[in-house]
Amino acid sequence: MCVVAGLGNPGIRYEATPHNIGFRIVDELARRHAVRIAKHEGAALTGAGRIREKNVLLVKPQTFMNNSGAGIKAVLEYRNLTNRDLIVVHDELDLPWTALRIKTTGSAAGHNGVKSIIAALKTEVFTRVRVGIHPGRPVDAIEYVLAPFERGLREDVEEVVSHTADAVESIIAEGAAQAMAKFNRRARGTQEEE
Repeated sequence: MCVVAGLGNPGIRYEATPHNIGFRIVDELARRHAVRIAKHEGAALTGAGRIREKNVLLVKPQTFMNNSGAGIKAVLEYRNLTNRDLIVVHDELDLPWTALRIKTTGSAAGHNGVKSIIAALKTEVFTRVRVGIHPGRPVDAIEYVLAPFERGLREDVEEVVSHTADAVESIIAEGAAQAMAKFNRRARGTQEEE
C-alpha cells in the first residue's frame, strides 16, 4: 500500500491558505477516485482506495502543520508500513508559484511540517511533492502561508492542484524517478532552473 499524506492545518480558518495546498491535493485525489477521507486513525483522517490499480491510503494529519510527523508515523506503524511507502505533498515557499518538484530524500529546507516528519520517522528518505507557493515578491513567511490565497493567485489554484494530483498519480503508478522526469517543472514564465 502507498500512503499519500497532504500537509495542512485542520479547520475552516486555514482551508484557502497556501499552507493547506497539500490538503487540497489529497482532496482532489479523493474526488477523482471516489475515496472518502473520514476515518479517524490516531491524529489523522484517512481514506483507503485504489489509484492506477494500486492500493492507496490518503492521509490528512489533524495535528497542525508543525506536528505532522506524529499523525503520519502513527498511520504508518498501525499499517506496518515504512517511510518507503510514503508520499508527502506540501507547500514550498522556496519555490515560485506554479513550480513543482518531486524528490525522494533531503532536508526539510525550513518547512516545519517536513521537519516534524523527519524527526518522527528518523529518516529523510521519503518521497516529497513540493508545490511552489512563493508569489514573486517579498513576503512575511508566517503571515503569507496562513492568510487566504491572494487574488492574483486564486485563479491558478485549481490548475496547480490538478497538475500536482496528476504528478502524485504518476508516482503511484510509475515510481518517483519517472514522475520527476515528467512533472518537475519551473514556474511559468521562467527560463532558468531554480
